[in-house]
Amino acid sequence: MGLVLAGGFILFMLLGVPVGLAIGASGLLVVFLSGFPLEMIPQTMFSGNESFALVAVPFFVLAGDLLAKGGISERIIAFAEATLGRFRGGLSIVSTVASMFIAAISGSGAATTAAVGSALLPQLKQKGYDVDFSAALIASSGTIGVVIPPSVPMVLYAVIAGVSVAKLFMAGFVPGFLMGAGLIAYSIYVARKRGYPASAATTGAEKLRLFLDATWGLITPVIILGGIFSGYFTPSEAAAVAVVYSMLLAFFVYRSMTFRQFYDLVVGAGVTSALIMFIISTAKLFGWGLAFYRIPEAVARFLLGFAGGSHFMIYLMITVIVLLAGMFMETASALIVLTPVLLPTVVQTGGNLLHFGVVLVVGLAIGMATPPVAINIYVAGAISGLSMEQICRPIIPMVLVLIGVLLLATYFPSTILLLPSLVWGAGGV
Repeated sequence: MGLVLAGGFILFMLLGVPVGLAIGASGLLVVFLSGFPLEMIPQTMFSGNESFALVAVPFFVLAGDLLAKGGISERIIAFAEATLGRFRGGLSIVSTVASMFIAAISGSGAATTAAVGSALLPQLKQKGYDVDFSAALIASSGTIGVVIPPSVPMVLYAVIAGVSVAKLFMAGFVPGFLMGAGLIAYSIYVARKRGYPASAATTGAEKLRLFLDATWGLITPVIILGGIFSGYFTPSEAAAVAVVYSMLLAFFVYRSMTFRQFYDLVVGAGVTSALIMFIISTAKLFGWGLAFYRIPEAVARFLLGFAGGSHFMIYLMITVIVLLAGMFMETASALIVLTPVLLPTVVQTGGNLLHFGVVLVVGLAIGMATPPVAINIYVAGAISGLSMEQICRPIIPMVLVLIGVLLLATYFPSTILLLPSLVWGAGGV
């Protein structure tokens, strides 16, 4: 029956069936063949969306859209350019630094790529930067959007694995910063090699003006994440606070949004959230089939037997599986499918669930910049006017840098668990 479940899912995916329907159809197939009453199908699907933590998903999606399109990201990028642009290749550094800032606001890789790309790609092209390199850098930097909290995939993993959302958010900071540092180092190397120019120096008064203009946006992650880590509100409440705060900025502080634009953003966030929740509900049915026939345990026995009990080989195989899944599936969908399958293997090897969750999110985030799915490349291509093929070549070394960070985080868990252990103590991690 495990072959029916996995084979059905793969077959539906190859036929071009949307991921949510492919997951649900393979689960339905197992229910029919097993002879269980059909009443269990809607009951199981509805139970998948009962977690209160999932309330954060639509709010974080809407908050990310508001912050990316409400004039906030442009001001953060302008301040970053005034501060860092005077270095050789400074605009490429700004691309990554701005992505890291906006990642701490939007929680979405595609939103981060769109916000930074729309603001910086025209300037990069005007100042003599190669367009394909610039688009590739912005697309790869966009992967940080789901690693530095807040992060919708982290919320989904926390619900499935039963871990603390706040601790998972805290664990994402160091690998997110390492991803950004690696891309900055590579962009500096390319800038010196190709002779990319530095921007004109900005006066202190102008920097101060831009800083004050961006202050409202810069304190957004402080409000969201500070409230979570200090215990003033839960992640779900923080997501609602983020929506209200971003609305106030867009309508009353920056006055950069109309009610019609807000309506369109709400509709778009609703559609995106509905798709995510539908995938979660069908994944619950899929997960029932996995659990009933003890398929994750079988996968764990296979991986442990194949690796000969070697932790190094087990995590290497898990990393390869995650990277491959990220190449062919959307991040949230892949996470929902892989978590229940791989979690027993991690538990049997004595692995830490926070560590595994961040490794899973980082690995799948890299898939946003690796074809054929590569949502970040599609977004950067739409903004730059380049094809996927034109962006893929310069993005290869950037993806290799990100994979290097993934391997570092995989084999040195302290890079992920450092901050949670400092805040909650080693016993709380």
